[in-house]
Amino acid sequence: MSRIGKKPIPVPDSVKVSVSGREVTAEGPKGKLSWTHHELVSVRMDEGDKCLIVDRADDQRLSRSLHGTTRSLIANMIEGVKNGYRRDLELYGVGYSASIQGKALHLMCGFANAVVLTIPDDVTVEITTPQARGDTEPARFGIIGCDKQAVGEFAAECRSARKAEPYKGKGLRYAGERITRKVGKAFAGGAA
Repeated sequence: MSRIGKKPIPVPDSVKVSVSGREVTAEGPKGKLSWTHHELVSVRMDEGDKCLIVDRADDQRLSRSLHGTTRSLIANMIEGVKNGYRRDLELYGVGYSASIQGKALHLMCGFANAVVLTIPDDVTVEITTPQARGDTEPARFGIIGCDKQAVGEFAAECRSARKAEPYKGKGLRYAGERITRKVGKAFAGGAA
C-alpha cells in the first residue's frame, strides 16, 4: 500500500469539496479548482471524518504509481484554494527591472528589448521591488495563484527568460536560490 496514497486528505471548514464521478472540485477563499483523476483510482468523501479517501483498483504498477500521485494532487488543490501558492523571484543586474503592463510581465534583463511574458488567467504577479539597485539589491516579484502547477510553470517560464549566470550572478533566480559562482580566467603572464 502506498504510504502517501493511504493517508486520508482532511478537508478544512473553509473549503467545499465535491466528488462527482471522476471529477473532484474544490472551492475555497482563494478560488475554485477541478480535476479529473485516472480511472484506475477512486476518490470518495467520508462525511463523518470530513476527509477524502483515495483507493486503487488493483496492485498493478500503474495503479500503485497513480495512488500516491492522485492523493498529492488533490491535497495540493485543497491547500491552494485555502491558502494559495506563491513563488518569489529575484532579478539581479544593474538596470534590470520588472514591470506589469496590462496582462503582460515585462522583464528588462540585459537584452536589447524587454522580454514580454503573457500572465496566465489563474495567476497574478505582484512586484515588490521594481528595479535592481546594483549587484546587491535585486528587483523582486512574486507569482501568486491557487493552482500549484500554474504558479510553478509560470515561475519557471520567467526564470528561463534569463537564468542566472555563474560568473557575476546576473539574471533571474528563485528567492533563496544559491548560484554556484565560478572564478573567471586567470592569465599567466603574457609570454608569447
